[in-house]
Amino acid sequence: MTSSNSQQPTLSARGLVKRYGRVTAIDGADFDLYPGEVLAVVGDNGAGKSSLIKALSGAVVPDAGEIKVDGKTVHFRSPLDARHYGIETVYQDLAVAPALDIASNMFLGREKRRKGPFGIGLRKLDTATMRTEAQRILDDLGIKVKSITQLVETLSGGQRQGVAVARAAAFGTKAVIMDEPTAALGVAESAKVLELIGRIRDRGLPVVLISHNMPHVFEIADRIHVHRLGKRVAVVSPKTHSMNQVVGLLTGALKLDESGEVVEVASTTHAGLT
Repeated sequence: MTSSNSQQPTLSARGLVKRYGRVTAIDGADFDLYPGEVLAVVGDNGAGKSSLIKALSGAVVPDAGEIKVDGKTVHFRSPLDARHYGIETVYQDLAVAPALDIASNMFLGREKRRKGPFGIGLRKLDTATMRTEAQRILDDLGIKVKSITQLVETLSGGQRQGVAVARAAAFGTKAVIMDEPTAALGVAESAKVLELIGRIRDRGLPVVLISHNMPHVFEIADRIHVHRLGKRVAVVSPKTHSMNQVVGLLTGALKLDESGEVVEVASTTHAGLT
């Protein structure tokens, strides 16, 4: 199913295929992310959504198909290539360095050097500038911490998630992809992360949210991409479709007919994908 959105997608894919031996993890998958939206990607375990997201973030090179950024075909060979095009990913393990402070984590891999001979010759870091900019980014996103010099290992799970998300939002210019951002969080911290996702969307930066938590999906998503058997089977709106309908679509008990109506399926087929 394709979206009726008249805007050009910020990030899109057509006919993506990825095989691991005899297992087809992505089977002709399509994808569309539009400006200023939160797109939830949902699917049962083994549906192939993780492989799809890895292809869109440069962690996996597809065997076939094409990926476009602002309508231009791109070829991601690594996550660095995706970052070059303004696509940032927050993985479930966050990829933060617990022994470093917040500012150092915010600029991890993008450290600023001092100007002049100390920066060029001695490669000294401009710690003051990084701390100032890191604090500004956190303030803009409404993320509260005691001090920008706090070690990340002293932060709560929600605060660590906030640092990782803020880093992605600071450097992502086209899209931010979040893999299960609330999976290991309690109710209060999950609510804060959802608020943060909303703030990023309000700034005009589209967000891809991979989540198994249907209440969270229906709370924050503008559209829901349903993935099954390695491909997109539906794109629905939480305003027009119920949680039970989305679950039925991702399990194969329901499908969309040609008119876009949800109908029952007589029998379902299951396959083991990654």
